[in-house]
Amino acid sequence: MDIKSAYHITWLNWQGDPCLPKQFAWEGLTCNSDTNPRITALNLSSSKLTGEINISFSYLTELEILDLSNNYLEGPVPEFLAELPKLKLLNLTGNKLSGPIPKALKKKADTTLQLSVTDNPYICMSHSCERKNFTAPLVASVSALIVIILVALGFWIIKRRPKVMRSDSQKGRSLKSKHRAFSYSEILNITENFKTIIGGGGFGKVYFGTLQDNTEVAVKLLSPSSMQGYKEFRSEAQLLMIVHHRNLVSLIGYCDEGDIKALIYEYMANGNVQQHLSVDNPNVLKWNERLIVAVDAAQGLDYLHNGCKPPLIHRDLKTSNILLDQNMHAKISDFGLCRAFGNDIDSHISTRPAGTAGYVDPEFQRTGNSTKKSDIYSFGIILFELITGQQAVLRAPGRKIHILEWVIPIVERGDIQNVIDPRLQEEFNVNSAWKAIEIALSCISPVAAERPDISETLAELKECLPLRWFRDKLKAK
Repeated sequence: MDIKSAYHITWLNWQGDPCLPKQFAWEGLTCNSDTNPRITALNLSSSKLTGEINISFSYLTELEILDLSNNYLEGPVPEFLAELPKLKLLNLTGNKLSGPIPKALKKKADTTLQLSVTDNPYICMSHSCERKNFTAPLVASVSALIVIILVALGFWIIKRRPKVMRSDSQKGRSLKSKHRAFSYSEILNITENFKTIIGGGGFGKVYFGTLQDNTEVAVKLLSPSSMQGYKEFRSEAQLLMIVHHRNLVSLIGYCDEGDIKALIYEYMANGNVQQHLSVDNPNVLKWNERLIVAVDAAQGLDYLHNGCKPPLIHRDLKTSNILLDQNMHAKISDFGLCRAFGNDIDSHISTRPAGTAGYVDPEFQRTGNSTKKSDIYSFGIILFELITGQQAVLRAPGRKIHILEWVIPIVERGDIQNVIDPRLQEEFNVNSAWKAIEIALSCISPVAAERPDISETLAELKECLPLRWFRDKLKAK
């Protein structure tokens, strides 16, 4: 926690015990499996850390792996890192560290430690540090002067060139990423000529596919008749290439060939949450499994809202957009239509309406303004679906009933037995269930300002789990 505070790390949900229960271990940490577990690995790579390497790292005496690569750390490499008795790998690549490597650390690197300090322009690995410290600024200054001259020359050349209009397909090809761009012929091979449809959405149909290395993928093909068109395709592709979290569906690649536009995602083997809550599904999700799905989804949404700067609003959160991998870990999909905002309070959208019937925030319906609190309302509906096993909109003779129309009166009567999904056959903890209901109620408050931030919701949902978790452990004994 000292490390989190020192580097102002706000995007990691570090709460409670860092190691237990195992499925909720802190992100970026690895613990051993002892009765009294200790932290053995810490990965803060690409976390935008600034300043010097904090002495608090020296208190993690069981550390075997420490990865601080690709940050903005400055100052010397501290000698206390050599005092970590079990350290086997230290990755400081891609920072702004300076000065010599401490002798004790170099000695350890010659025997038991794998040390990486490349891409630190002012690090001195051997003798003549003073010479290097003089040369580096000089080289940097000369390089900067050359860059300024080249940029000025470039602007002058561009200004003299005639302007040429580019087509949408040309713009698409300008997308740059570390992810692979697929051709249309490759898409045909991957999907075996679009053999198997596994879903559909606003973009069009989704097909099952297999890459050459046998990686299973889902190929989302943009329909020519789609309302969303090229602008949203490019927006989603660009966003997904920089937005990564274990509870968000990952983008593997894209295709942008003329009118053919497709996105290639990781394949989620267990479908979506809506399918698992269906009365037609014989495998009923247990209470603790539903809570874990809720926590996973909240972690993904917390990353979009609070881990991305500016924050990203999903705008169409629903159970069919929460997918499950082969290990039943939940991940949010279809967040490419969300928009980025610079102001957390006044952020709003007043463009084409988004969302699905039953999940749309009433305040958005009145004002046309979509905020992070609109996603919170949708998340509250998802919680009620997980709690009750019912759909957001129920079909009754002659009309449709919203889930809140029937569930809130029952909750107000305190009749929890008729709120919880009867397929659970009363296999749930009453205290845990009531807390989950209270969380859902706070999320669907008619006044958007009264709804909690997703980080608060996530913290409270995690409090629901130990109740069930400890009960299961007692049963096991």
